[in-house]
Amino acid sequence: MTVATDGIPEDTGSSHGGFKLKEWIFTTDHKRIGIMYLIGSIAALLVAGLMAMGIRIEQTYVGESGLIQYFVGDFAGNMTTGDAYNAALYFHGAAMILAFLIPGLTGFAANYLVPLMIGAPDVAFPRINALSLWLFWMGILVALLSFIIPDAPDIMWTGYPPYSITTSTNTAFYVFTVHLLGFASILGAVNFLVTIIYMRAPGMGWNQMNMFVWTTFAAFIIQLIFVPVLAAAVTLLLLDKYAGTNFYNPDAGGDVLLYQNLFWFYSHPAVYVIFLPAMGIMYEVIATMAKNRIFNYKVAVWGGIIGILVITGEVWVHHLYIAGMPNWIRIGQMITTLMISVPVGLMVISWWGTLYKGSITYSTAMKYASANMFLVLVGGLTGIPLAMTSMTVHLSETSFIHAHFHFIMALFATFSMFAAVYHWFPKMTGRSAEGKLADAAFYVTFLGTQLTFWPLFIIGIEGMPRRYWNYEMFPQFEPYHMVATIGSFIIAFGAALMILNWIKAAINGPKVGANPWKSRSLEWTHTDIIAGPGNFPKPVTVSEDWTPYDYANADGTPNTSN
Repeated sequence: MTVATDGIPEDTGSSHGGFKLKEWIFTTDHKRIGIMYLIGSIAALLVAGLMAMGIRIEQTYVGESGLIQYFVGDFAGNMTTGDAYNAALYFHGAAMILAFLIPGLTGFAANYLVPLMIGAPDVAFPRINALSLWLFWMGILVALLSFIIPDAPDIMWTGYPPYSITTSTNTAFYVFTVHLLGFASILGAVNFLVTIIYMRAPGMGWNQMNMFVWTTFAAFIIQLIFVPVLAAAVTLLLLDKYAGTNFYNPDAGGDVLLYQNLFWFYSHPAVYVIFLPAMGIMYEVIATMAKNRIFNYKVAVWGGIIGILVITGEVWVHHLYIAGMPNWIRIGQMITTLMISVPVGLMVISWWGTLYKGSITYSTAMKYASANMFLVLVGGLTGIPLAMTSMTVHLSETSFIHAHFHFIMALFATFSMFAAVYHWFPKMTGRSAEGKLADAAFYVTFLGTQLTFWPLFIIGIEGMPRRYWNYEMFPQFEPYHMVATIGSFIIAFGAALMILNWIKAAINGPKVGANPWKSRSLEWTHTDIIAGPGNFPKPVTVSEDWTPYDYANADGTPNTSN
């Protein structure tokens, strides 16, 4: 029995005992909550990936195949192909962002790692942490119900009016899903900000924190500030649709652009809620596998992470370049969009500097991190023309955006998630997931991503519109769509291999010691290989010169005092 930080006695259960379903359901242990976030987010990934497969199959050939209906559950054939395609786009986008990437990075990774990295026995408010988990699961269940109701949402993940208000689509399901997942995020933000500020191990200053802790700290500040804006936007949408208000109705003095501004005022910062923790995972993997200190740590923190935090709220209008905004706003948003590339660039330079003269071990996690260096390079370079007003007006509604977005965020963050699972797999299970199957899954998945999205860059420049299920006016693009569809099947095969490998490794993978990567971070040096309740056998203190990246001694001896 332990005493939680909020003063409530909690029976967290033992991480070493056998599996007991009741203990997992009622747990307040941040590690178990993190694992359940991981399970939920991977489940969302699989369903959203299935929707992506349906989208790609429908676009393979010019004309109508009708197969997309089977991917959205319309086995009776009541939906038109266009309706089914829109429903698949809705679920793919909403689930990937709101139910996979954000919960995976700020739910799984933050929950499992932050208290261990800062020397805390748990989060500040364990019961609130459990509540946020179950709100997340309820959000997933509500989203899944959209496959069985007769009027499934087909409003993309953006929910733009007037379509979401004037049609028969079930906008309420979209709004309630956003409310549930958003409230879970707000609770998590309060919890982890308090944890990081007040529960660091004695002696641990701000400039001694892991980079992942820093990026999580910044991401939760963004969530706390901007999620209420999204909640307000979709609530007004709900009132317009079902209560007869006119916030977005131009005929009654409303404005549809009000919704777009409110939506992107949250949703562009949400890019960095995903991007920052993904960057933090990259730092942990790269520093550990290169056995080097973080290059320019303070510049990366105060110029990179905090720089993104300061600028992120000034960039949203670039999503509305062609939505009728005044030209002078476009110029201002071009400048802020280019400005935010500076702190991102500082962080990327820090990665490369950390690798310099390192003794690099190419674990599976490091392979994903290496792939991410390529993805962020391509995604960043293709983002420059999208920041320029003279070019983005031509590219913003084409497949070029689709490809750029997946390189810079979707694939980058997903690969960071996979790297995190592989890197901390021994911490969660006491076993290693390394091996030929893991490597095969990585290479297959990476090949599939390149085959899927490079053709979309090419046809996007040539004028292929986004979100068209039938492109009869552009028959010359059919070969490119065929290649992209083949790539999507390769991605699916790679993902299946990876999940099979995780299950196999968790059951009978090779057992490992307490610190298999010879890391200097507290989660490896001061706990059992599977941390028990309270995390640390005895309270941790750190010296004033301690750093989680002190690899000066090759024997792995930690520079800490207890």
